Amino acid sequence: MATMPSHSLRHLSITRPWLRTIRSSLTTMASLAEDSTQAQTQQPSKPNNAYFPKRGQILELVCESLGFKGKGVCKVEDSGFIVMCDRALPGERFIGRVTRKKGNYAEVTKLKTISPHWDFVDAPCEYASYCGGCKTQNLSYEAQIRAKEQQVQELVMHVGNFSRLELDSLNIMKPIVPCDIQFHYRNKMEFSFGSQEWLPRESLLEKQDGGESYALGLHAPGFFDKVLNVNQCLLQSEPANTVLAAIQDCWRDPQLGLSAYNVHSHAGFLKHLMLRSGRDVKTGLPELMVNFVTSSYKPELLKPLVEKISSIPEVVSVINNVNTSIGSTSVGEEEYILYGKSAITEILRGLTFQISANSFFQTNTHQAEVLYKLIEECAGLRGDGSEIVLDLFCGTGTIGLTLAKRVRHVYGYEVVAQAIADACLNAKLNSIYNATFVQGDLNKIDESFGNNFPKPDVVISDPNRPGMHMKLIKFLLKLKAPRIVYVSCNPATCARDLDYLCHGMIEKNLKGCYKLKSLQAVDMFPHTPHIECVCLLELC
Repeated sequence: MATMPSHSLRHLSITRPWLRTIRSSLTTMASLAEDSTQAQTQQPSKPNNAYFPKRGQILELVCESLGFKGKGVCKVEDSGFIVMCDRALPGERFIGRVTRKKGNYAEVTKLKTISPHWDFVDAPCEYASYCGGCKTQNLSYEAQIRAKEQQVQELVMHVGNFSRLELDSLNIMKPIVPCDIQFHYRNKMEFSFGSQEWLPRESLLEKQDGGESYALGLHAPGFFDKVLNVNQCLLQSEPANTVLAAIQDCWRDPQLGLSAYNVHSHAGFLKHLMLRSGRDVKTGLPELMVNFVTSSYKPELLKPLVEKISSIPEVVSVINNVNTSIGSTSVGEEEYILYGKSAITEILRGLTFQISANSFFQTNTHQAEVLYKLIEECAGLRGDGSEIVLDLFCGTGTIGLTLAKRVRHVYGYEVVAQAIADACLNAKLNSIYNATFVQGDLNKIDESFGNNFPKPDVVISDPNRPGMHMKLIKFLLKLKAPRIVYVSCNPATCARDLDYLCHGMIEKNLKGCYKLKSLQAVDMFPHTPHIECVCLLELC
């Protein structure tokens, strides 16, 4: 492993305090994304600007398209006024109640469907109508990816300020890459234990018996304190569902003395159940890690559960993260091994990665292979071992390490200390010695950033949802690397940053110096509104 150079970046703790400073930026971009969805559905006729529905007003609406976060974009008849509705799908006619007014649009809650949406399919999951995880399961997959592709294009035009003529004539927008596996694709699921079970309205009367209401599952949309009980999830692997069913079968047994954590009183023992799937490097067989997050360390209470699930062949690791804080995070202050190994492994692009209970790893391993291959193609590496790669927001080093054997050196930067430690471990595990990983906050760089590495031939930037900070954008415009591969999990902030890098910003005295050569959406998470994008920029 190459020695980490000294650097001017401030070292931060794993708690990510910088998220507080950029939350307002993310809110702004959410509004931009929703505004672009409105522009997408504008009709030639001018809407009546005087019209504004009142809160609580009942409206009959038709969903026209999907917008930001998968919300349905609708128009009030005879006015052109835009309303957004969660769980409304294109073509669906429904009755909705206005719940919030936001600037030049409003939000409604769907009360009743009059006629179903286009491309209707039966959702295979029994929880699809209530769970917040898969909002579009009853929309055909072909329609899902069409909607995602359209959303990306609209954002690139309305937020990124690229014309349709430019995108079409230069063949910049590539077809979306669908996911071949639409179910059982997640290698990580986090379930919550709850002291209050959330029930659909039709089931409430059946539960008016005063009995206990413990639940293990997923938080009901809009409720931090109520949990929808889930016996299986069609997004996770079959072995993971076997473990979930085994735990559901016994954890409420009064003789075990287990209790679900109460977020109001802060009493109770069980907080979260995290299931992670990987593969044994030698055999290729699946292996599973089970992580119990508890409010205190009481291994004797967990012993019956550990004995039961350790008999499942795929379970090779049982971990206990102890989180004594009142927050809902699944990362514990202390970690204990209750059974088996401390980590599992996964293979990606021919490399072996070690996955601990709290380390980051791409959630869809199969589609990550597709994504990383696309990133490598966009990087356009010569393969002669002469190039320098700067890997920004490198996480556990997965992207940089998959490129390392074709370049001279990879320099990776990431704010999370544990992620950097995992990156160094993964480099050693794969006998990669031309990679240097540095911990520091890319939102707080100063003039000295860049002094500790040679000028890169390729920059890989994979920021989280808020996108890149203006300081980093200014650095990249000054650096003038020949190629930038921008990987984004938020098309709205991606479009904004592409605008800055290509067109500049007069108000901030920024002059863009890049051309957008290609942009391709990748569907990493079927049945959800999430979209990944890979963009190639070349120096003008």
